[in-house]
Amino acid sequence: MVTFAQSQTKVGGVVIDEAGATVPFANVLFKDSQEGTITNDDGKFYLESDATYPTLIVSFIGFETQEITLSQKVNYDMEITLAESSEQLKEVVLIAGKQSKKNNPAIDILRKIWANKRENGLRMFDQYKYDKYEKVEFDLNTIDSSVINSRVFKGLEFMFKDLDTSRITGKTYLPIFLNEKFSKVFGDNRMDVEKEDVLGSKNSGFENNQSITAFIQDMYAEYDVYNNYIKFFDKSFTSPLSKTGIDVYNYALRDSAFIEDKWCYNIVYYPRRKNELTFKGDFWVNDSTYAIKNINLQVVKSANLNWVKDIYIEQDFDVLNDSVFLLKRDYMLTDFSYSKKEKSRGIYGKRTTVYDRHEFDRERGRDFYKTKSNPFDPIVLNRDTTFWTNNRLESLNEDEAGVFALLDTLKTVPKFKTYYNLVSILNSGYVEIDKWNIDIGDVYSVFGYNEAEGIRLRGGARTYFGQNDLWRLEGYMAYGFRDKKGKYGVSGKWLVDKKSRLLFLAVTVVI
Repeated sequence: MVTFAQSQTKVGGVVIDEAGATVPFANVLFKDSQEGTITNDDGKFYLESDATYPTLIVSFIGFETQEITLSQKVNYDMEITLAESSEQLKEVVLIAGKQSKKNNPAIDILRKIWANKRENGLRMFDQYKYDKYEKVEFDLNTIDSSVINSRVFKGLEFMFKDLDTSRITGKTYLPIFLNEKFSKVFGDNRMDVEKEDVLGSKNSGFENNQSITAFIQDMYAEYDVYNNYIKFFDKSFTSPLSKTGIDVYNYALRDSAFIEDKWCYNIVYYPRRKNELTFKGDFWVNDSTYAIKNINLQVVKSANLNWVKDIYIEQDFDVLNDSVFLLKRDYMLTDFSYSKKEKSRGIYGKRTTVYDRHEFDRERGRDFYKTKSNPFDPIVLNRDTTFWTNNRLESLNEDEAGVFALLDTLKTVPKFKTYYNLVSILNSGYVEIDKWNIDIGDVYSVFGYNEAEGIRLRGGARTYFGQNDLWRLEGYMAYGFRDKKGKYGVSGKWLVDKKSRLLFLAVTVVI
């Protein structure tokens, strides 16, 4: 049986003003903690923690701060009303044209972040090296009784036992896939080169699936919150740390506190206008180095991304010494859905990347960076339990560990195996016959039509032993009903050199 972890405190609801209007971007956090969130465009929020908190604090500029006693560990459908503040706010000024840019303390801090950003992190060193651990998880979300009792999942009801709730969206979800990857990253800032050697990679349940492996590689691109723009799914969003941010975002200084013995300021930001590619959220910044300690970003609803309903990001930075802050943990959640409606179902894609064991200023020659490891090497794909125990920079939680047990069980269920194979075929275009190491396809070319051949039927196959194949053969046969001619073609690929990926290709086509 698969079990899932249960958080100690969960809250959710909506924040409104005295007139009944919702309050977007209000601050919601557990008292005496750094765990919080902000309300979305509709004033709604969801927040959870593994710890137990008896009090919730809700605040927004221009309103009286509310402290709500939590009568139980789980409090959903809360309606919190904020009263207008009778006191003039002096310490925090919202952005409003040129004057506010000069008088807003948050903007003054932002300018110091710009001035110091090239002196923080890996940029401070000539060379660097670190370990990188990444895990990518897919979840079915918005699971309710209509899904569980549907004919599609008849006989698979055990999958939905002890569902958990997302701490970001407040929706129930079912983990269905997990990929882990461990790498060593080397870089030289003077030569402006970097390479990543993948030492271990593991998929839960279906280790050799081609389409899933390829999809994971393309799913997420690297990004840097210090850059002016952050690119997701071929669209560029203005970073809240961008030099153009003061024209795009409202900024407000919300709080200040010690975080790991470092005095930090907390700045809230949200978009000035709708229908722009922007985020909302907050960040903590150190008062002496002006390096970011923690930041969260959530894509606003008005951003139009195909099939993407929501994107949420959290980044934590570690204090190496008095002057060096390094990215320690990066979490990203993407909600894929056909519809942008609140209750629409979809798939969560969650990526967590952890960085540790940094080394600096050890020079390596340019030739070192030209050689690259093969991420599809069988040794890399078949690491044992000891390897993962020693190299996981963040332990799997109960949800994630449960994915392995769940998919091992599902592999024995014929109905799920059928569903899984169907999705794989639609994604890759090939029917995988593992017993013979052959793929049939591609299925999208079986039927076609053109002026010369009329209706055209085509069948093909290729050898496939794995992503690391040294050679591969592919062939097809086709027939056109208008020209009444048969055709066939044969091609072969030979990987001459693994390191350089030098490939020899031979093709024969007969009509």
